[in-house]
Amino acid sequence: MRRVDLHAYPGTAEWIDSQGPFVEALGKYWGREWLPQTEESVVAGFEEAGVEVVLVAFDIESVVGSPPCSNEYVAEFRDRHPGVVLQAWGAVDPHKGDAALAEAEHAVRDLGLLGFHFHPIMGRFAVDDPALAPLWETITSLGVPVMIDAGTTGMGAGIPGGLGSRISHAHPMSIDNLAAAFPDLTIVASHPGWPWIDEMTAVVLHKGNVFWELSGWAPKYFPESLQRDIRTRLKDKIMFGSDHPSMPYRRVLDEWSGLGYSDDLLGQIFHGNAERVLGL
Repeated sequence: MRRVDLHAYPGTAEWIDSQGPFVEALGKYWGREWLPQTEESVVAGFEEAGVEVVLVAFDIESVVGSPPCSNEYVAEFRDRHPGVVLQAWGAVDPHKGDAALAEAEHAVRDLGLLGFHFHPIMGRFAVDDPALAPLWETITSLGVPVMIDAGTTGMGAGIPGGLGSRISHAHPMSIDNLAAAFPDLTIVASHPGWPWIDEMTAVVLHKGNVFWELSGWAPKYFPESLQRDIRTRLKDKIMFGSDHPSMPYRRVLDEWSGLGYSDDLLGQIFHGNAERVLGL
């Protein structure tokens, strides 16, 4: 069965270094040292798992001062490994103002990226902030989707003050407000959205332009209500993501298979919905 992973970070030094002080916090959260891999080993891991990935660029330079894992980097990574790296999500730092708008246009028009990923907690913004309207107008005019993290994160978890990050920035209602204001913008919510899983479910069901990929959580821990909704009223909305390199592919794939879903439903989750909605 084809498996399209919508949420795979490069895992290389370029990505590790872009996170600044959050690297140490992530290591503590996941219980292992957060070390970079070589590009070759990353690609070999994708091939071994049998996944086609959409890489994720990363830019929180205004917050941490570290250079981003740039749009050029993920585009070149993609181009070096066709057939394994299917596409890439670009990243723009909303705090950069007009420069962010210019970078968004460059990422789509010149680099051919799929769309853009946003991490509101680490980036310290809410996507429904009125000040960001020019950015959403630009992205909507480019005709590309966005992927937005929802719910809490391991970034800064357990550290006094969470390194200044606020989980309220990733509340599903911010995505709901954005979807209402920009109905032509296709939005993929990332992660289950805990502790607001019910709220995220409501947003996905209510807004026709919002979809949901459930990366970053071990599937066996999905609440029973979410497991049931995936089988029924959410079956056309759910997509697969791993949050690589957070968890081993074998664990994620085995646990998805262990939920007892039919092959037809797993086909929708692993590739069908992404093909239909994102043209992958």
